[in-house]
Amino acid sequence: MSALDELRRLRHGGPARKRDNKAAFWFLAPWFLGLAVITVGPVLASFGLGFTKYNLIQPPRFIGLDNFARILTDERLHNALRVTLTYVLVSVPLQLAFALGVAMLLDRGMRGLAFYRSAFYLPSLLGSSVAIAVLWTQIFGADGLVNRVLALFGVQGKGWISDPDTALSTLIVLNVWTFGAPMIIFLAGLRQIPAMYYEAAAIDGVGRWSRFRHITFPLLSPIVFFNLVLQIIHAFQSFTQAFVVSGGTGGPSDSTMFYTLYLYQQGFSRFDMGYASALAWFLLLIIAAFTFVNFWAAKYWVFYDD
Repeated sequence: MSALDELRRLRHGGPARKRDNKAAFWFLAPWFLGLAVITVGPVLASFGLGFTKYNLIQPPRFIGLDNFARILTDERLHNALRVTLTYVLVSVPLQLAFALGVAMLLDRGMRGLAFYRSAFYLPSLLGSSVAIAVLWTQIFGADGLVNRVLALFGVQGKGWISDPDTALSTLIVLNVWTFGAPMIIFLAGLRQIPAMYYEAAAIDGVGRWSRFRHITFPLLSPIVFFNLVLQIIHAFQSFTQAFVVSGGTGGPSDSTMFYTLYLYQQGFSRFDMGYASALAWFLLLIIAAFTFVNFWAAKYWVFYDD
């Protein structure tokens, strides 16, 4: 056998390897089929529908950029965008700060760490569920748990969810409460910081705040950046909590009208699928812009250990 034949044999493999490749292809075929039919197909279809007027009954009618131009003049959408941005810009930093604080407490090596880690992680598994959203309406309702606790101190509560001034705040509290997932990632990152840095700082008499500022945060900044990008994307896509708490209306007075809830109303209440598709792609552009800014700003505060 020549050297060229040997090279071909190594590159393409023998009959056994070809059989393995064929078997692997057939095992992967359902996944590729699902990707094409369930993900790629609808994504491409929604992009095309964004240029049409379509109500699910009559055939789509091409209207050019009218749906995208409508985005600029839709005042209710602008309110939904303002509510969503407030939710993202307030709840995400609070959630990450809370998650980092709890992770640092658990990193001290307390007894029963596995129990506390599981207990704090559990809300993040249930936070987006309908059951938790229903429970939230009971806790912050006029006769809910919060008002009963306040009554013990002689404070008259109110319907926190039915008041436009506080309804969004209750959803922010719900999002902060689901800090378990970023906390677990923070905890794993804290375990990777070498103890010798803290030992050297202790010998030099460096205080806790200075140790956090000059050792913990710089070495943990890639993890903070990862969690920040992930949670911002997740917050922009929040839907279930606002839908359940407001009964699908975004009330009271559109104070919980998230962008995704408004998109849902356009698509499945008004059956304006063309406009809903345009809104979906506009949301994609917003998330992409936030992600780009995050990556651009990362070079000023994220430090990688080379």
